[in-house]
Amino acid sequence: MVIRNIISIDDLSKEEIMEILCDAKKLDLMPEVKKSKFLNNKIVSTMFFEASTRTKLSFEAAAQKLGANILPFDSIGSSISKGESLLDTVRMLESYADILIIRHPNDGATRLATEYSSKPVINAGDGSNQHPSQTLLDLYTIKEEKKTLENLTIAFVGDLKYGRTVHSLTKAIAHFNPKKLYFISPELLRLPKDLLDELDNSKINYEILEDYRQCLSEIDVFYMTRIQKERFHDIEDYEKLKGVYVINKENIEYKVKEDMIIMHPLPRVDEISTDLDNTKHALYFKQAKNGIPIRQAMMLKVLNMEVR
Repeated sequence: MVIRNIISIDDLSKEEIMEILCDAKKLDLMPEVKKSKFLNNKIVSTMFFEASTRTKLSFEAAAQKLGANILPFDSIGSSISKGESLLDTVRMLESYADILIIRHPNDGATRLATEYSSKPVINAGDGSNQHPSQTLLDLYTIKEEKKTLENLTIAFVGDLKYGRTVHSLTKAIAHFNPKKLYFISPELLRLPKDLLDELDNSKINYEILEDYRQCLSEIDVFYMTRIQKERFHDIEDYEKLKGVYVINKENIEYKVKEDMIIMHPLPRVDEISTDLDNTKHALYFKQAKNGIPIRQAMMLKVLNMEVR
């Protein structure tokens, strides 16, 4: 299947998602020396207009492990600071690189970039909209741990209004016949209505709660997110809600399934206690590590390169 850009999880069918997950598994098991030849003489530009640790560095590490050269873009030290538009910047960078990896604070910015770039574009997160590479690594992590993506009960906790990782994963998991989805947040941070409407149209079983303890014993995947200070227009609203959800060893002990897994797109602030880090439930660091094979598979997919 030929995929030109990856901007939204909506751009991918269930079959295409599974193909990327399968390619990622092959790459995960492949000797480094073999992988290093895939993108030899290719240039990957990481255009990040917003702060990032895991996404930026894992895309760059993934590209380097495939043999590519990295062309990093720093918006602070670029002509953006002189008033150059995003689209003019895209026109310049696509002249220098073979793939553009773009993170931008504005919803829809990466979709717009595809209209001006002759080179493949991968969305590394646009505002509060979507984050497809995070979703694919989330799916990969769940599949590796649970051995399936079908018929699972998943709880999404925290910032569901602005959380682009939640938005993308909700859309993706709907392909896999979830047993039930729980959306747990303060009323102010509830999942957007258009996403709930999509779930209704797909006849997905879900429930909206404000306390995760009401469903803790039922869930297979606990997907925690932080309350994102940078997304709030009113700092007073943030101050009221920060720290509203915290999960720690004490409040899950003897109350969860033996094989329940805890995930988080990171960074965490105080919503997951460090006393959970060495428990069998904690998957968030392994989840982040899984960004390497997934992002490698994504780059090869948009270049129409077969993994074998």
